Amino acid sequence: MSIPESMRALQQTSLDGPQDMRLVPDAPVPRPGEGEVLVRVVAAGVNFADLSKAHGTFGDGPRPPYLAGFEVAGEVVTLGEGVTGPRPAARVVGVADGAFAEYAVLPAAAAMPVPPGWTEQQALGLVVNWPTALAALKPLGGIARGQTVLVHAAAGATGQAAVVLARHYGATVIAAASPAKHGTVMAHGADHVLDSRAPDLAARVLRLTGGTGVDLVLESAGGATFGASLAAARRVTGRVVVLGLAGGEASITNRDLVYEHQVHVVGFNLGVLIRAAPQIFGEVMAELAALVAAGVVTPGRPTTHDLADGPTVLAELASRATMGKLALLP
Repeated sequence: MSIPESMRALQQTSLDGPQDMRLVPDAPVPRPGEGEVLVRVVAAGVNFADLSKAHGTFGDGPRPPYLAGFEVAGEVVTLGEGVTGPRPAARVVGVADGAFAEYAVLPAAAAMPVPPGWTEQQALGLVVNWPTALAALKPLGGIARGQTVLVHAAAGATGQAAVVLARHYGATVIAAASPAKHGTVMAHGADHVLDSRAPDLAARVLRLTGGTGVDLVLESAGGATFGASLAAARRVTGRVVVLGLAGGEASITNRDLVYEHQVHVVGFNLGVLIRAAPQIFGEVMAELAALVAAGVVTPGRPTTHDLADGPTVLAELASRATMGKLALLP
């Protein structure tokens, strides 16, 4: 395959948000270094982390101008030094800086094969949303059959994955989403769906659990909802896994934990898990592969948009107007 010198890509030009993301028609095509492969991008996943980076709130995030995006699915076109696999023409999904483009460089060791029978678009989520949900539920959240789980942002890509997996592991699922999305969340297996913006969200969860609270909360909402998550967790044994802050920052003090919310609070960042606990991450990915093979994790159905529409898609994501997986097509 002939590789061009330049490509279309989305470049973030400020830290003021995705409105300052620009389509560049002649960005240089990157070259793979040692241990890397060059991938022709077929589809790129859109995630809340892209918004955080665009606003400068992502920990150790890139400085503008930078090529945006990080979740990529596509075809390997050339190998860097020392790479023996994946081979050219292999279809892979992975995490690569500058994924909102026609080509991206991906660490060869982190290139996950697209499952047989799946398209590249359908494989988006296998390296971001599904591992996030699985790690939050199992090694970090300690989910067990018969327990009850509260999933925030349940209509999003990670939330939908969490609902499916929690039900698979035998938990009762209470999901939180905006009313227009309740049907979608129920279709993914939630036992109960509550209005995510209800001011008495915690009280509603307590009523559903007979006053005891849930065993596990997947907290990705942040902001004012964070307090409701703490209040909705079972005293002493309840766990709150914090995996996002879409609604803004929230605080908790040692006094809160001693006198108000006697719960386990676990901070979770997928990138840190990969770097600091690779064995745990490896176990998560091995279990995910088994779930794919067993048909528990099925091909995704992302909503696709043209690459040039990236800023608009991110703005819609920020306004909570979207559902499920979102993808850009170069």
